[in-house]
Amino acid sequence: MTNSQPKFTAVVLAADRGPDDPVARAAGVRCKSMTPINGAPMVFRALDALSASSEVEERILCGPPRSILDKEPDLGARIRSDKIRWMESQQTPSTSASHVFKSLPEQTPILLTTADHAMLSARIVDYFCERARTSGCDVVVGLARHEMVTQAYPLTQRTATRLQDGSYCGCNLFAFLTPRARRAADVWRQVEAQRKNPMRVIRILGIIAVLRYLLGRLSLAEALDRMSDRLGFRAGAVILPFAEAAIDVDSVRDWELVKEILSKKQG
Repeated sequence: MTNSQPKFTAVVLAADRGPDDPVARAAGVRCKSMTPINGAPMVFRALDALSASSEVEERILCGPPRSILDKEPDLGARIRSDKIRWMESQQTPSTSASHVFKSLPEQTPILLTTADHAMLSARIVDYFCERARTSGCDVVVGLARHEMVTQAYPLTQRTATRLQDGSYCGCNLFAFLTPRARRAADVWRQVEAQRKNPMRVIRILGIIAVLRYLLGRLSLAEALDRMSDRLGFRAGAVILPFAEAAIDVDSVRDWELVKEILSKKQG
């Protein structure tokens, strides 16, 4: 990163179903983001990784709700220290992201992640941001090869997108680099609103790309090119060489696995 390039503003989405979330219920906490992993809430781990990154300046926490925040003194203390800016979460992840984006200047590069990214590290953040910045794209997503993830952590169960040139896992890392990138939040909102109507989602993304995907003929590069042409912004991907980048805490099983992995690393 050169001195002329602004650092990223990191946005951490931390809304969930409160104590009704299965992970929160198993951990006995008020919300999933406060689930402890080896002595530290998940959200603290994500925030600390961002703080240690040389690519990140401001950190914005979107959620948990004020009603929960007021009952979590340690989290409240972090926010009151002015090191983290808190914003109220909205109805869905996409509307929360859009809400935060609108509060930031259009030229601000944004790194979006989630509070359940318990294995996030400064090394992962720096690698992703450095390559996203030089990609020439408006929006960049972090991916990891499914084979690498399962070889490193055989017990993990990650959803994979199977393309012609391999299978990829999402890593809950997204870079929004230009003013045009803000359109991606609007597309995300449309897809989220139509998730129960597959045909409408296909119309948004393009039927040719969907058919090629179903036939096993769609490569990652072609998928990104078609998405870019269809949606009006240049989309790219950074393939991360860190298996842990693809492991977040979606379930109680994930929680137990992450605790075990981090205990071994610390030991």
